[in-house]
Amino acid sequence: MYSAFRQLCERVLRIPPEPEPPPGDEAQTRIFRAAPRFYQYLLALWALKTAALLLISSVAMVVPVVGVFASVSKGGSQSAFLILIIPGMVFGGIMIARLFALAMVRLDFEKRWYVVTDRSLRVREGVLLVREATVTFANIQNISISQGPIQRALGIADLRVDTAGGGGATQGKHGMSNLHTVWFRGVNNANEIRELMQARLRQLKDSGLGDHEELAVQPGSGISSRMVAALREVYAEAGALREAAAGRTRTIS
Repeated sequence: MYSAFRQLCERVLRIPPEPEPPPGDEAQTRIFRAAPRFYQYLLALWALKTAALLLISSVAMVVPVVGVFASVSKGGSQSAFLILIIPGMVFGGIMIARLFALAMVRLDFEKRWYVVTDRSLRVREGVLLVREATVTFANIQNISISQGPIQRALGIADLRVDTAGGGGATQGKHGMSNLHTVWFRGVNNANEIRELMQARLRQLKDSGLGDHEELAVQPGSGISSRMVAALREVYAEAGALREAAAGRTRTIS
């Protein structure tokens, strides 16, 4: 049943089954997924929300149910029980909505992708609203790991990547509303991913891009950090084209 639901969502919402890798060497492309325990974490959040909604709805239905039984016990009409149809429909609607939310939790987990190439990374998440962000390594300023108490118990963590212009803003911590920050959420190998990114950042520096301090924008120079990031990306593209042309020349000779 869930398989049919997933296929229906992919067709109606036009969700691609797999993300398209960003530009880079396919041989060095790595695809990461959220850990299975992240799904357990999402299920725990769903269960807490569901329990809270059922508790609130049950308390809200106590008054009409008691009123109906009191009216019937005093000789009232048996038709008073028809009033219970309304809270019953509300309760049934809540249950259907929570079951739908449960299916969406699993689909959201399955459609969460983290792709890392030799030059950039791409993060995609979401079902109803698909959010996708691509960041070049030349534009990365900071890589950090955050882990709450529940995440520590489950052995998962969130990897945060800040890009040029982010300014260390905390907005969008649990999403990608902040255009200068992307998150690898719910991974169980955050250190491995961070070390991979740092190694590829060092490769960029060794290729002649230099570090961020060397390419810092001087006050009054008239060059914005966005322009510097664009120049870095153009430089990386030119280097890749040069290497591809050199390889093709060797093949022909």
